[in-house]
Amino acid sequence: MRTENAVAPKTIYLKDYTPAPYLAKQVNLSFNLLPGKTIVTSEVKYVKNSAGASHDLVLDGEDQTILSVAKNGQPLSDYTVADGQMTIANPGDEFTLTIISEIDPAANTALEGLYQSQGTYCTQCEAEGFRRITYYQDRPDVLSVFTVRIEADAKAYPVLLSNGNLQDSGKLADGRHYTVWHDPFPKPCYLFALVAGDLERVADTFTTMTGRKVDLHIYVRSGDESQCSHAMESLKKSMKWDEEVYGREYQLELFNIVAVSDFNMGAMENTSLNIFNTALVLAHQETATDSDFMSVEGVIGHEYFHNWTGNRVTCRDWFQLSLKEGFTVFRDQEFSADLNSRAVLRIDDVNSLRRLQFPEDGSPLAHSVQPDQFIEISNFYTKTIYDKGAELIRMQHTLLGAETFRKATDLYFDRYDGHAVTCDDFVQCMADASGRDLSQFFRWYKQAGTPTLQVSSQYDAAQQSYTLTFRQSQPDTPGQTDKQSLHIPVALGLLDANGKEILPTHVLEVTAREQTFTFIDLPGKPVPSILRGFSAPVKLETDLSDDDLRLLQVHDTDGFNKWEAGQTLALRTIQRVMADSQADISQFIADVGILIEQGLAGRGDKALLARALSLPMIGVIGQYLPVIDPAAIDAARTSVLKQIKSAHKEALAALYDANRNTGSFSITPEAMGRRALQHAVLEILTTTNGTGCASRSKAHYDAADNMTDRVTALACLSDSGQPQRAEVFADFYARFKNYPLVVDKWFSLQAIANREQIFNDLAMLRSHPDFNIKNPNRVRSLYTAFAINNPVKFHDPSGKGYAFLRDAIIELNAINPQIAARMVMPLREWKRYTPALQAHMKAALQAVLDTPDLSSDVFEVVSKSLNG
Repeated sequence: MRTENAVAPKTIYLKDYTPAPYLAKQVNLSFNLLPGKTIVTSEVKYVKNSAGASHDLVLDGEDQTILSVAKNGQPLSDYTVADGQMTIANPGDEFTLTIISEIDPAANTALEGLYQSQGTYCTQCEAEGFRRITYYQDRPDVLSVFTVRIEADAKAYPVLLSNGNLQDSGKLADGRHYTVWHDPFPKPCYLFALVAGDLERVADTFTTMTGRKVDLHIYVRSGDESQCSHAMESLKKSMKWDEEVYGREYQLELFNIVAVSDFNMGAMENTSLNIFNTALVLAHQETATDSDFMSVEGVIGHEYFHNWTGNRVTCRDWFQLSLKEGFTVFRDQEFSADLNSRAVLRIDDVNSLRRLQFPEDGSPLAHSVQPDQFIEISNFYTKTIYDKGAELIRMQHTLLGAETFRKATDLYFDRYDGHAVTCDDFVQCMADASGRDLSQFFRWYKQAGTPTLQVSSQYDAAQQSYTLTFRQSQPDTPGQTDKQSLHIPVALGLLDANGKEILPTHVLEVTAREQTFTFIDLPGKPVPSILRGFSAPVKLETDLSDDDLRLLQVHDTDGFNKWEAGQTLALRTIQRVMADSQADISQFIADVGILIEQGLAGRGDKALLARALSLPMIGVIGQYLPVIDPAAIDAARTSVLKQIKSAHKEALAALYDANRNTGSFSITPEAMGRRALQHAVLEILTTTNGTGCASRSKAHYDAADNMTDRVTALACLSDSGQPQRAEVFADFYARFKNYPLVVDKWFSLQAIANREQIFNDLAMLRSHPDFNIKNPNRVRSLYTAFAINNPVKFHDPSGKGYAFLRDAIIELNAINPQIAARMVMPLREWKRYTPALQAHMKAALQAVLDTPDLSSDVFEVVSKSLNG
């Protein structure tokens, strides 16, 4: 267990925020990259902050050896270093501090600060990695202009990059060379970046709306150049979209992207030098699925959009993390929706929210979008900050309307360019631009948990009036009870009994605990389409009958609610089967047949139909149950799939054949929709895992000319016990063993298998020569894939699934605490499960908590999970 003399992790509180005592007016950094070490020289011009209360300069620093400290060019010895901080007492109103220190990037397995990824130097400074590079006020509200000089061996590291524009470069003695970079826009140190390595460059240009040419470069390892075209096109589309939709123009001469293999996050928006996980840059039909192509497009856009929402306007403190992340997720979602099927993208985003964020809201780790406290900020890079934060921005967009929202964002950028601000400042810009009082809306930022919105209806035939009564409630969450009512925008439409829309989408504003809206002059009882486009992140409970839902499923003009009606019917059907395995679900099976016939007739969006034919996932179903039993949910869900197959096998086979590979690969929405529909149909056709299923899946694999179809086949074979499974998985590995990102898929597709020998499979994969516990992508491909995407076997009654994850968390705690902490997340909802599963999950959490030298990252997540 934690030793008695261990220092208790310190809790940071929003209420304790005070301005930085000193401002950094200019930062000059020099890096001398040498074998086994790097010498860092930091020269910073400090000026006393009139808003600061302290007269001492306190600098953060970790994992470095101080070689010298000088003030105004004179050696300084009057300083103290303790507990990761250097303190210089009352150094004066204005001075230059020079610190020379030594660090070892090759030994930095935490992948924070400056480290090496397969020989390439790179950085990850968000949130608090810069303190591993040099002593500095490592906080986001200290903005400065950076000039950076990098020196290294020219043969080993021909590429030397940092933020901003290249000012100078040249050769040095002994085969070394240097570059000098200058970023004219003040930035916090978390946006600092450096890359040095032997990389290949893919180049292009973009002409801005004012006619300036920007050089665009993507740097990758030799051999990966052919996989960069999609990323480059996505970057150019992002730059154009941001100009057209938000009026934001890129204002530097150069924009660089670098792809590295070892990266804790997906990507990092460092000013003009975005560093990406290779998984979110490299994309080719032979190595990337349609989902990968979409992810690359979305994340390239996300990091570029940060240029304004996060970089030019940044966070005052880390409690404001959603200021940049929530806003930027909303922007990247809208970007992708404008380029693809808006309804399909909205469905996918909401599915992710329900599957990953709603559980977070219902767990001991529930926190508000603007949290009040934390121990490790890295633990707050959560779905709540990102995805729920984006929903809060979306609601403001809905309430204000597109035109006024654009005026509000223009005001925000004009008012705060070059400043570090708060979520409150953002919402105030919305209020100022619209003239509306948004004080009640701001409760969304402060109250944790997913609200429930109950809706009841009544039709008065004599008065020809229809009323909808809304009742909102907010669950208790850790540290929060007796919550206040929220301002909830509800997008609503009304359809008549024939499915004709009689009230186009209208936004109701629910602000009271109970609120009624009346609609008049309606000759018949309408069917309401409530919460169109998922206009608020709530759990919706209605009195809609199954017949009402069927009408919406066929006739609703809102693509999201059309899908939602079918998902609600599917959820009700699965719950009926869970209650009675012999329940009559023939009506639902017949409804699915209608969808199949629509597909055969070629009507509608194929991507939308693919999602309509897919039943809710186990994790989503569990959110609607008082006690989660994954095996019972899976049994009921599988029973429904088998009945669908039995009733519609011939029609499904015809629909599968009608959507075969056309022989011409593309990533247009239409082509991706065709593949998605064929995948959804193949999943149903192979749900029984018999010999015919295996043969059909193998034939699909053999006919594939792209990674999407190959992965589809492997996914459908994953649970199988037929000999074709081993044959196809062996062929897949042999084909792609030299492509790390594809090998990640090979690991994941085996880890998600719901079959009896899974634990033997996991042991084999863990000991496989290609597995590397220090590589976050490989760790996620095995452990996270298993814990998140294999709910039945992860929650195996034996507890073996929890033990498998527990051992990895303990091992990673000493290597990479950030990744270890994130891997605890599947255990956080342990109280939601059956008593037997609860006992095993709690024991696994306790074993982690009892680990000696437990990092503060892991301690925070585990202790809150156990005590919540």
